[in-house]
Amino acid sequence: MTILGRSKYITLITGGAGGLGSALSRKLASEGHSVIVNYRSSEYEALKLKDELGDQCRLVRADISSRDEVRDMAHHIEKSFGRLDNLINNAGISEDCLLIRFPEEKWDSIIDINLKGCFNCIQVMFPLMKDTGGHIVNISSYSGVKGREGQCAYSASKAGIIGFSRSLAKEMSRFRIRVNTVLPGYMETRMGKGTGHAIELAIKESILNTLSDPDEVAGFVSYLCTTKNITGQVFFLDSRIT
Repeated sequence: MTILGRSKYITLITGGAGGLGSALSRKLASEGHSVIVNYRSSEYEALKLKDELGDQCRLVRADISSRDEVRDMAHHIEKSFGRLDNLINNAGISEDCLLIRFPEEKWDSIIDINLKGCFNCIQVMFPLMKDTGGHIVNISSYSGVKGREGQCAYSASKAGIIGFSRSLAKEMSRFRIRVNTVLPGYMETRMGKGTGHAIELAIKESILNTLSDPDEVAGFVSYLCTTKNITGQVFFLDSRIT
């Protein structure tokens, strides 16, 4: 077990205690990363993950839609580690509703966390990353390309991540920071279970009649964090044909 703070890689995972987030945290910790698990409301899951991963894991509570809270998180990382090698922007929320009935405050919340949260974390964490030549992995979604009835806000936020990441890859190349986007399909996670009809449809659309697997996605993200010459790419980790 690597001692926290002496690891080869320091990795921040936003939403790191949720369904996909916990799979990412476990996988990267198993690969020797010191994992900083950001969470907002999943305190029970975060504490459980901390008990499982021990010294490999540190918890930081922050709402990534809040600039001040992201700054506090960056200060904590700088004080504890002095740098950040990898940033995995995984945190996200979703709520299904037809656009004509969608409350403005819910639209704002989804965009603020899913898209603005990426902006906040990358811009604030950049000073900790600019000398490491590390990796930024932004988790988007198949819905950001395909779209789905009742998911205008979620699909818009995830589509925004794709364009944002491709532009960012060009800007970050001068610092040797790689930026890639990973698009899982529907998964049997806490967020996914709230969209039963969409999951049924995703299985029907899959040429393998399956959903995406969080552990498989985590394994791919872990691999991306080892690469040297892959950036600006969009990876579909799904069995549906776009």
